[in-house]
Amino acid sequence: MPRGSEWIIILLIVVLVFGVGRLGKLGEDLGAGIRAFRKGLSGEDEPEENKDA
Repeated sequence: MPRGSEWIIILLIVVLVFGVGRLGKLGEDLGAGIRAFRKGLSGEDEPEENKDA
């Protein structure tokens, strides 16, 4: 498991490869995917049969 200083080096390499803007977009997309996954697990996406009644 990497230590504190190793995490900093890994983070710098990731920022250099992807760039700050693209990294932010990846984070947003990952968060949206996780939210959709949780919503699907909890059943919130299922249509309600008696919604209009």
